[in-house]
Amino acid sequence: MRQIVLDTETTGLSAENGDRIIEIGCVELVSRKLTGNNKHFYLNPERDSHEDALKVHGISNEFLKDKPKFSAVVGELLDYLQGAEIIIHNAPFDVSFLNNELELIGRAPIGHCVAKVIDSLMLAKEVFPGKRNSLNALCDRLEVDNSGRTLHGALLDAELLADVYINLTRGQNSLMMDLGGRTQDGDATPLVDLHSFDLPLLAANDQEIADHDKLLADIDKASKGKTVWRVVSASVQKLI
Repeated sequence: MRQIVLDTETTGLSAENGDRIIEIGCVELVSRKLTGNNKHFYLNPERDSHEDALKVHGISNEFLKDKPKFSAVVGELLDYLQGAEIIIHNAPFDVSFLNNELELIGRAPIGHCVAKVIDSLMLAKEVFPGKRNSLNALCDRLEVDNSGRTLHGALLDAELLADVYINLTRGQNSLMMDLGGRTQDGDATPLVDLHSFDLPLLAANDQEIADHDKLLADIDKASKGKTVWRVVSASVQKLI
């Protein structure tokens, strides 16, 4: 599974009112692992950033004057995103800006290029209901080091969000292991199906059991006692 964590910086808050994208950062995940195959663009928005936006991203109008326009990089960007799941924090904001840029040059909306858009903000609200779920708040909660984030930057924020997303969606999706690399003939190394192995069953030790119980208690507290195991346990008790 190929996923792209994407973030943008803009001249302001409203694409409908003429604000434009000034930076795009993309981080690639394959089978939930960082590949290092990332993309980063600074763009000339053909207008100045609002003062409040400048305070957020710190990218000056002067710096952007000699940068390419969106139309000059759109082919490279769409080729890179083609067929991938896109992960964006507060996706409607970034998608509206991307679609606006595409519309301005007569291209189809981003949804025609990608397989799916995942809003990590909505996901975080489901996992941590009633809590602050900004990128900084999630980094603190999930112990992702964001000490280098003094200003917003599209590539840095995408890198942080990739770590946040992996922590937010704990566990693996399947028992398949990608060995990476290529054979001597240049072919991609095949996936290894772990179901074909007789895997040993290892019992959890006391510390692991305690950590597991704490995790369940934290999840139960965040959901205000509405976790499945709590509901099922109460139902069983009634039957007894």
